[in-house]
Amino acid sequence: MVKKILLTIIFLSASLFAAINLQTASKEELMSIAGIGAKRADAIIKYRKTHRIKSADDLLNIKGIGKNVVYNVKKGIKNKKRVASKSKVRTKTKKRVVTKTKANGEKVKKRVVKKKTTTNLKSKRKIKSSRKTKVLRKKRKKESKKAKSKNS
Repeated sequence: MVKKILLTIIFLSASLFAAINLQTASKEELMSIAGIGAKRADAIIKYRKTHRIKSADDLLNIKGIGKNVVYNVKKGIKNKKRVASKSKVRTKTKKRVVTKTKANGEKVKKRVVKKKTTTNLKSKRKIKSSRKTKVLRKKRKKESKKAKSKNS
């Protein structure tokens, strides 16, 4: 009797931590898996309309899904908490004074215009890192040229 109770507890706990059913999962459930975003979730939903997904290995037939995503599905690895926006955006308000010049050349302040600008922090970081790599490449080239000239 005790063995039966233990077996049912083990079975229930295993089913709680089981992977998602790919055939019936919603887009949000698919996106909760690490490595699957909106486009891949749409691709999975489109694929399962014409094909039956029996196991996670069937996902390899879908373009853009590789072994790492299949591994994440099998192990049930989830994304960390997803933020509503894809990247962080910073909003700044810039003030600009619009002036008008009179016939005698005198400038008159007409009005102040406030303009909101948004900057994508993620793309800024990419640009900065790409600039750093370019600078490092140039330094390495100079060093290699100096080393070659010393050896000659």
